[in-house]
Amino acid sequence: MQITLLKSKLHRVTTTHSELDYEGSCAIDGHLLEVAGIREYEQIQIYNVNNGNRFTTYAIRAEDNSGIISVNGAAAHKAAPGDLLIIATYATMDAEEADEHKPIMVYFDENNQITHTRNTIPVQMQQMA
Repeated sequence: MQITLLKSKLHRVTTTHSELDYEGSCAIDGHLLEVAGIREYEQIQIYNVNNGNRFTTYAIRAEDNSGIISVNGAAAHKAAPGDLLIIATYATMDAEEADEHKPIMVYFDENNQITHTRNTIPVQMQQMA
């Protein structure tokens, strides 16, 4: 049996550019790609926190340490500069690999600077009224 799990996540990065006439894809600061283990040309899922748009494209490398997150081509209609995005990758593995798997999750401030990383999400608790 194969199962698909979260491989990596850039959590709440800020869109810096939206380039309709640029060849399709999402340009991501090369340093951020490396930290998250995202390969250039790897399929990515983008979730726009501001407007709820969810779409698939692929990652390309932007200048290292630039903070660039540029949504390009037709996808530029789905994100504007200033929008908060979650960019995720997934991997398919067998059950034994899945038992050992830990995703790479990278968290950011408003300037697309890394604040911290982790490989687990805290258990969601019921909120008291």
